[in-house]
Amino acid sequence: MAPESRPYKKINNVWMLTREYDGLAGAGGVKDVARQLAEALARSGRMVSVVLPLYGFMDPKKLGFTPLDLSFEIDLDYAEEPRREYVRVFAKTEKPSTKKVAPAIYLIDAARYLEKKSVYTYTAEDEAQNPFHRQGSGHFDYFAMNVLLQKAAAALMIRLDERPEIIHCHDGHTALLPAMLHETEGFRHFFAKTGCVVTIHNAGIGYHQEVGDLPFAEAVTGLPGTLISNNLLDGKFDPLLTASPYAVMNTVSEKYAQELRETDEDALTGWLGHRLLARGVVLKGVTNGINPADFDPTKPKPLGLAVAFNPATGDLAGKAKCRQSLIKDLAQHSLKTVRQIGTLENRPDNPLFTFVGRLSSQKGVDKLLGALETLLPLDQNFQVLILGSGSKEIENALAGLVATPKNQGRICLLRGYDQQLATRIYAAGDFFLIPSCYEPCGLTDYIAQLFGNLPIVHHIGGLVKVKDGETGFSYPEHKSAALMGAMQTAMQTFRTRPEKILAMQQAAVKTIHDTYTWDKVLTHYLSLYQEALSQVQ
Repeated sequence: MAPESRPYKKINNVWMLTREYDGLAGAGGVKDVARQLAEALARSGRMVSVVLPLYGFMDPKKLGFTPLDLSFEIDLDYAEEPRREYVRVFAKTEKPSTKKVAPAIYLIDAARYLEKKSVYTYTAEDEAQNPFHRQGSGHFDYFAMNVLLQKAAAALMIRLDERPEIIHCHDGHTALLPAMLHETEGFRHFFAKTGCVVTIHNAGIGYHQEVGDLPFAEAVTGLPGTLISNNLLDGKFDPLLTASPYAVMNTVSEKYAQELRETDEDALTGWLGHRLLARGVVLKGVTNGINPADFDPTKPKPLGLAVAFNPATGDLAGKAKCRQSLIKDLAQHSLKTVRQIGTLENRPDNPLFTFVGRLSSQKGVDKLLGALETLLPLDQNFQVLILGSGSKEIENALAGLVATPKNQGRICLLRGYDQQLATRIYAAGDFFLIPSCYEPCGLTDYIAQLFGNLPIVHHIGGLVKVKDGETGFSYPEHKSAALMGAMQTAMQTFRTRPEKILAMQQAAVKTIHDTYTWDKVLTHYLSLYQEALSQVQ
């Protein structure tokens, strides 16, 4: 029977592998997608299990986890050096008697994870202990970390006698598992009827988790040498390329999938999209969703907001008070979790531009610098608040802009990150800047919109969901001048057509509720799961 003519089988058991999970370990948007998709699946009545590492910065007991009476060794050979690593498992599962619907979460406890103080990179503390572990650089054993997670997850399922219909792998960190399940003798038969989905959250160069040492790749994965050599991208073994014959693959927006297949934007991935296309792989796009309840300004206390407000109804009096509260804390330099440079004067009638994210060229902060250098002297009646960390060069350039005498009181830089502070900035701002060079999906535009903070975006990738003049503002060229023009348009609208701004704020919230909640996006992932399952039935 052809796959398309088979009747659909309800998918009841899904396992996920991820290096991030919101509330436990995070570095980017993967944490939000992993948790919110898992919870949406659980709400739909399915059994969902998530596997991730137990990092050294996590306290499993405080997080509600208990150790299972389960431990085992995993083969993790180096070239010409047979090796095994010992792992234990911590779990958090809801008892059958409780009414709470939640995913089961398993933490892989291993020595190489416990020594890590951050998900992907070394910290300042690491660098102080070992100068070779430079702050911000990736862990030297990243590939072994990834392989250990994947092998341990498969072993865990076997020990628990779990044969899920679907294993969902997030990003290059877990993309080798579909190949391992098919090419490893012990796994092949146990998982014979398990389909795999691989979601590419970021296909940019540096995000593939590739490795150049091919003998090491063969030894540590246990995969055949021919498979290693047949999946090289720029001479390196590439997990995302490797996944393509064994899994249904998607990325996190329709536009980004199209860019990778059909445009020169794929150069930013090392031409991964075009290689997949040449293999006949259909890289699907599913735009990420969001849970609006997690960012509901009508319930301010859990979010750390001063008072309530409601962009959906146009009730924004509380938003002005949230801004005033934040301005007061900036004036008093009372924010202890970040390093504050500059401050903002209390100018409630001036539009406030905000930015929350990595201070990097990929996020377009170099273009933002150029726009601000020109726009700040031209227009004296706007303010800018920036939260984030990243490139030292960009951080220092922003600090220099803040220190310029004529800019004092108008631009403030908060170096570092704090989730509650980020929420306060979303709530305080009028416009939220997202000038990314490329952006697979983007979640900050959703969050900003839910707080009545209209996004100004480079019209690329997943950011095309922001409709220019309807739910935000957009510009086509990745240039400082184009960003500056969009900012000027936003300010002109703010000053001369406040009713238009109000209508856009309400339309943005309505669009999210109508189209982009996870309960709606879930249907697209279920279609991918059905496709993956049909390939193994």
